[in-house]
Amino acid sequence: MAKIKDTIYDFEAVFDPNGQGYTVTVPKLPGLVTEGNNLKEAKEMAKDAIRCYIEALLKEKSVSKCTIEKLKVAI
Repeated sequence: MAKIKDTIYDFEAVFDPNGQGYTVTVPKLPGLVTEGNNLKEAKEMAKDAIRCYIEALLKEKSVSKCTIEKLKVAI
């Protein structure tokens, strides 16, 4: 049986020290917030949260309806 290739997504995550570990947000994924007791745990929690977020979008087929483009604006 052939293995299906995984799609790799790149996201920037913000790791904010909160006194008891780290709170993590992903600016390009509104509403995604997770945390961990240390940086290693916070990274793993972030990966899992991103995976779940993307899987939910794909299940809803929301991703396929979106068009993403970089725009340049002169001021």
